[in-house]
Amino acid sequence: METDQKIQEERAYFLRVINTFKSYQELSRKRIQHKEKCVGSLPNQHKKWLNKYYEDLQKLKEGVDKNAEFIPMVLKHACSMFDNVYCNTEMPQSEQQLGVLNEGLEKVQSVFKQLMRDWSSLGAAERKQCYDPIIQEILVHFPEEHYDRAEVQVLVPGAGLGRLAFEIASRGFKCQGNEFNLFMLIVSFYVLNLCKNVDEYLIYPWIHQYCNNHSVDDQLTTAKFPDVKPMPSAEGNFSMTAGDFLEVYTMKEEWDCVATCFFIDCAPNVVQFIETIYEILKPGGVWINLGPLLYHYSDVKKEKSIEPSFKVVCDVIKKVGFQMEKCETGVKTKYCQNPNSMLQYEYDSVFFVCRKADSINGQVNGEFNT
Repeated sequence: METDQKIQEERAYFLRVINTFKSYQELSRKRIQHKEKCVGSLPNQHKKWLNKYYEDLQKLKEGVDKNAEFIPMVLKHACSMFDNVYCNTEMPQSEQQLGVLNEGLEKVQSVFKQLMRDWSSLGAAERKQCYDPIIQEILVHFPEEHYDRAEVQVLVPGAGLGRLAFEIASRGFKCQGNEFNLFMLIVSFYVLNLCKNVDEYLIYPWIHQYCNNHSVDDQLTTAKFPDVKPMPSAEGNFSMTAGDFLEVYTMKEEWDCVATCFFIDCAPNVVQFIETIYEILKPGGVWINLGPLLYHYSDVKKEKSIEPSFKVVCDVIKKVGFQMEKCETGVKTKYCQNPNSMLQYEYDSVFFVCRKADSINGQVNGEFNT
């Protein structure tokens, strides 16, 4: 009975996500129409001076419409992700009226920015900052002359749209990405499995950022994706899983490497993440992390969130059992940043590498397998 109720709740949430995607164009246009009304309420002389602004708003509508063209293609294949568990041909009227998610429009807007970051040439600079250090560290720890990389299992929790996991798998490793955000999962499934050509689609990632633009052209900056053809591996060395990291990964000593990027601060209890990563790593396994400590739940009402400093996090990492092999601070990283904006956010991220002790002798095994 409890299982049936959970399935119903998950199905209801899935349908609300679908409805939220479908509402993107209408809700986005309504925001622009509200701005038009604001202009219309001004004195005639002000309206005259703002004629160019009014023309810019019409361009933004066209950009929203262009973004919206991508959504039906994605939703057409959304049900196949879950083997139609959440998608029945007969849908009760009550489920059709479930509505959209609160703040759901912002989640759809975020997906367009993530498409830029993960799958366009415009996002290459950010990927170089954030993904390359992780990839290079994996290559160093698992050199081809000592490892059959197809047998080295790498997990990427918080995989987003899957580019980091895809890049790791492309280098021969057996890599699995994990993501909880259903908006990301639906779009990543389409990109990874159904995109056929390079630069097949064009979007406006920052069309909803109305502030700090030199001109409307900054807001109308476009990105084409995918910049590479994400061919599914014939060897089956790349996969994605859906669900809460803490619930999905409960098998101990399964992974050779866990790679986290902008992830560990996504938990209300970062200690639980650290402990789980330690438990699922094999003895001698490696954890590689890069990112800030934004602590996404810190301002969420009724959420039991903790926000320890990096120094305290390092203490926890060591107390859990890891040996810190590398630790760098002040690593410059950006996240879905419009390069043309007047406002530029940049993190001084931390980058560290930890190793789990070898369970045989209690020591960290720094030797390569032969």
